[in-house]
Amino acid sequence: MGGIASIGVPGLIIILVIVLILFGPRKLPEVGSAVGKTLSEFKKSAKDIMEDDDDKHKPRKDELKEERKEA
Repeated sequence: MGGIASIGVPGLIIILVIVLILFGPRKLPEVGSAVGKTLSEFKKSAKDIMEDDDDKHKPRKDELKEERKEA
């Protein structure tokens, strides 16, 4: 359950070397850009989902007014 944080620096170096061997030095910037865009989109989507989830748990303004009238 550690995720990316548990890989560490040596693991990242090994991954970079493997990617460099597979794609070559000319394709490396393109691969890095694609990975960066993918991570950015993932973070944005995760943030949107968390905000939607928070909105479901918050009472709406009209619900708060009804509770005040009943009290």
